Amino acid sequence: MEKKTSIWKLEQSRIDNIIELIRTKRTGLEENTGQLKENIIDLRKNFWEDVTVNIDEPDEVIETYASIKQQAELLSERERSHGQFYKSIKLYNRLEDSPYFARIDFTEDGGKKETVYIGIGSLMDKKEDDFLIYDWRAPISSMYYDYSPGAAEYETPEGKIKGEMDLKRQFLIRKGKITGLFDTGITIGDTLLQQVLGGNASSQMKSIVATIQKEQNRIIRYEKDKMLVVQGVAGSGKTSAAMQRIAYLLYRYRKTIRADQVLLFSPNQMFISYVSSVLPELGEENMRQNTFQEYAAQRLDDEYKLETPFEQLEYLLTSREDGADARIDGIHFKAGLEFKHLIDEYVKELAKKGMHFRNIKFRGERIVAANEINNYFYQLDAAMSIPNKIEQVMEWLLEKVKELEKREIDKDWPVEEAAFMDKKDYLDAYKSLQKNQQFNEETFDDYQREEELLTRVVVERSLRPLRKKIKKLKFIHLRKIYQGLYEHDLPFSYPDNWKQIGEKSIAALQSNILYAEDITPYLYLQDQIEGRKINPVIQYVFIDEAQDYSPFQFEFIRQLFPNAHFTLLGDYNQAILANVGESPTILEAAGGYEHVERMKLMRSYRSTKPIVEFTSRIVPGGHEIEAFNRDGTLPRIHLADSEPSQFDQIKTTIRERQQEGQETIAILGRTKEECQHIVSSLQDEFSPRYIYKESQTFEKGLMVLPVYLAKGIEFDSVIIPDASAATYYRENERKLFYTACTRAMHELDICYRGEMSPFLKQIPSELYE
Repeated sequence: MEKKTSIWKLEQSRIDNIIELIRTKRTGLEENTGQLKENIIDLRKNFWEDVTVNIDEPDEVIETYASIKQQAELLSERERSHGQFYKSIKLYNRLEDSPYFARIDFTEDGGKKETVYIGIGSLMDKKEDDFLIYDWRAPISSMYYDYSPGAAEYETPEGKIKGEMDLKRQFLIRKGKITGLFDTGITIGDTLLQQVLGGNASSQMKSIVATIQKEQNRIIRYEKDKMLVVQGVAGSGKTSAAMQRIAYLLYRYRKTIRADQVLLFSPNQMFISYVSSVLPELGEENMRQNTFQEYAAQRLDDEYKLETPFEQLEYLLTSREDGADARIDGIHFKAGLEFKHLIDEYVKELAKKGMHFRNIKFRGERIVAANEINNYFYQLDAAMSIPNKIEQVMEWLLEKVKELEKREIDKDWPVEEAAFMDKKDYLDAYKSLQKNQQFNEETFDDYQREEELLTRVVVERSLRPLRKKIKKLKFIHLRKIYQGLYEHDLPFSYPDNWKQIGEKSIAALQSNILYAEDITPYLYLQDQIEGRKINPVIQYVFIDEAQDYSPFQFEFIRQLFPNAHFTLLGDYNQAILANVGESPTILEAAGGYEHVERMKLMRSYRSTKPIVEFTSRIVPGGHEIEAFNRDGTLPRIHLADSEPSQFDQIKTTIRERQQEGQETIAILGRTKEECQHIVSSLQDEFSPRYIYKESQTFEKGLMVLPVYLAKGIEFDSVIIPDASAATYYRENERKLFYTACTRAMHELDICYRGEMSPFLKQIPSELYE
């Protein structure tokens, strides 16, 4: 006991000294930052005074350019320094509260013992000679995550360093004081992990650098193949590992990769908000985040109302209309690569016939007819690709517009419009013409010359939108071309009800709606015709909830980012969206690509052991899921004999969870309609927050939301309002039910009336109350 007290005192004394140094360094930086800021302001104010400007002679122009460049570089360098100072100050603020979370003592073979303290950022001593704290991403820090005391090694750019780890110590430090200290023989001591996991759910995901497990560390530091596929069970920390992986890559390749060269495809906006604080907490800028839906909307310029995958799922969960089976078959077929091959065959046919174009109109008159464009397109060299032909057509149409412009200048309407020009437009025209040296001040007040020049401005301005549309290739009638895919007869193996599948999609298109299952094929066809729109800048692409991406969708994304390394994370037991069809999920199918590394995370940390043992019985292969040893109460199943008593039970459960101090209580309905009914029934007493669209943010408190919007998020307590046999009975909803139950961290309550869901009947009664 005395030894432990002595160790505690020594470690606390070191922390006190570290915090004193941090404060000293921060004060010095703040003074420098203030001076630097004033320097930057002065540079900006006096930029042109400090530049030699002379453009009368060629040599002096060169000197002027060099002078401007030198001043701009000086300003840029000062601004970069200010940004770095500011970043360091933020790091010092975080280190002051908790300087580090681990210590290892390591003796290199043939060398001396080194004591390594590990935190969220590095800290050097006063002389900037030695590290007092190592960044968790440094090569030497990896031993903390990968080894127990004993033989250990770590990779460096120069090769492996081998030796002996003599000590592995973990800390809990809050406000500069040690609150927990453990010497451990395993990767992360259960005591520390239980304290971290036993807390309440947060409205934003937190960094897990202190509790990264060995299997997660492999994911974070993986650098070999271009594609990493992670199958992780619910609550295994795959999303957290992905965020730390991004932070690691930004640190490891900080000289060559910027945050804006990393892209994360997220399942929805709610999730984007949830993970937004992780990288800034680690001192890194946030990567780009997007949903596939947002990407598609940007590409299609609001031409259609795009059905979201969640709206598609709502349709499948609630629709009883005729033709629903054809829609389901269409969703499954369009998810696969077979449909991509069908489009490829269709494009080959389009090279010979079947293209559709729009009439080119100006002021209500047809300038170039669609059939005229069609004739020009098919007269071009047959050996040319369709995108190259389209570019030729675009240039030809712009020439037509140029000819039109010459004709329109001589008409009456430009003169009439010029007469009603307001003062601002008049001055803009004056400046524009003067800039283009089409007149000088002496001639502009000549009425005839003035009228001639202003009419030219009017015509050019009127034709600007038409030119813009042509450059954006709006003369292609893509809707009709896509529609033709369903009407064209190709030597291909079609589903039996292909005609009905096509009729559903065509009816939606004619109402300006693009079904979720048609979005990727539509964009892919557009790329085959207009030319592929690749992004060569992105170096790393992360796809979370990858099990909900179809094989076609993933292949399309892969082609968009030809230079990128991919990290796919997901759980095939949570593949709840319909667009994956009946084919294997990307997590299972990705093995068909070259240079793929597959990793599994089978241990669940989110939920208590009783909840994991309960939920693992819902899905096939659940026996492989390992529960982290965190105690808790058994899940509860509540039977009600009527709807009023069912809602009484839900209200009683809410009160009990609130009294227990559960801060985030989620009632997860199967559909929006069910959620609306729940909200109206609880409104008077509880005023729950109703989350019904993906753009809403996640906050603490009582909330009601559909299961599919809760993917990737965790709650202290989860209530399933209706798990009756009449609600969850179809086999294709098993994963939806599993996803709902696995959102719970501490408490899980399931209500039903009448007969319970078959998914519950298979669970042994000793696993619940």
